[in-house]
Amino acid sequence: MSNVDSDPDLLECEAAPHAQPQLLEPRLVPLGGIRAMPVRRTLPQRARSLIGAWCFVDHYGPNEVSATQGMSVPGHPHTGLQTVSWLFAGVIEHLDTVGSRSLIRAGEMNLMTAGRGIAHSEYSTPETTVLHGVQLWVALPERDRFTEPRFEHYAPVPVELPGARVSVFLGSLLGSTSPVRTSTALLGAEVNLAAGSTLTIETQPGFEYGILVDAGDVRVGDITAAEAELLYLPPQSAPFAIEAGDRPVRALLLGGEPLDERIIMWWNFVGRTHDEIVRFRDQWQQQAAGDHTAIGPYGRFPQQWVAVLPAPALPGGRLKPRA
Repeated sequence: MSNVDSDPDLLECEAAPHAQPQLLEPRLVPLGGIRAMPVRRTLPQRARSLIGAWCFVDHYGPNEVSATQGMSVPGHPHTGLQTVSWLFAGVIEHLDTVGSRSLIRAGEMNLMTAGRGIAHSEYSTPETTVLHGVQLWVALPERDRFTEPRFEHYAPVPVELPGARVSVFLGSLLGSTSPVRTSTALLGAEVNLAAGSTLTIETQPGFEYGILVDAGDVRVGDITAAEAELLYLPPQSAPFAIEAGDRPVRALLLGGEPLDERIIMWWNFVGRTHDEIVRFRDQWQQQAAGDHTAIGPYGRFPQQWVAVLPAPALPGGRLKPRA
């Protein structure tokens, strides 16, 4: 998924350790077009930029495709990050400039490593009537941010426990380990809890965690998170318990070691300096306006692409940190 804002936020981000949990509220963002599909964005925001290396959390649906046009994002670029797509309902077709074509369904993950530069498109399939899921970004560390782009697909086998069902798509939890490669230590899992049940999470040293609630409400310690809220938990050595309220819960559990690097996020690019972002944008604009059959900085455009997204105008002046 792209950040299709015509005037995207500029964010210079760094890991911000916090001694106490934080409850992060979403803001609504239209995903392009007249019949835009609204998404709920909880990361990044002024209160928190990163959870581990997770730097972007968009949560959407359930959306009736007939009313919102569903997912309809033409070819667009990414640099310096990994995109993680996870669905609760619906089917999306992914195409990219390293030759990948993949259908992603509920309970499956697409992970695309942008590295030095890649472009992709995402469209919900004609048969999809309801679309519901999340789009996540992971910032690549300095050592890997210019790596070769690649694509991976993974369908985890759920772990069944009394009152709980957990699907681990990144990292390790409850004896389940994802084979998908990441550049920093990460955790990503869908957690389903029966009403009134509790799941205890054994923490990993140095990890901070986030719980994005899709359905129901959860309690961790003395804090309750409702639907669409993201609960941040600082690094801790003791296990923590996720308690479901009086309704069944579906949530995403995200975690990782703090990135401990400053990053600039603008549109669909993650970089380190103003000049880098300008270069990424210029390279995309030149390739988008040129011969679509040629190999450019963002790879070779798929034959199916009849149009790609132009980059928005850069803000006036040099890119600077936000307060």
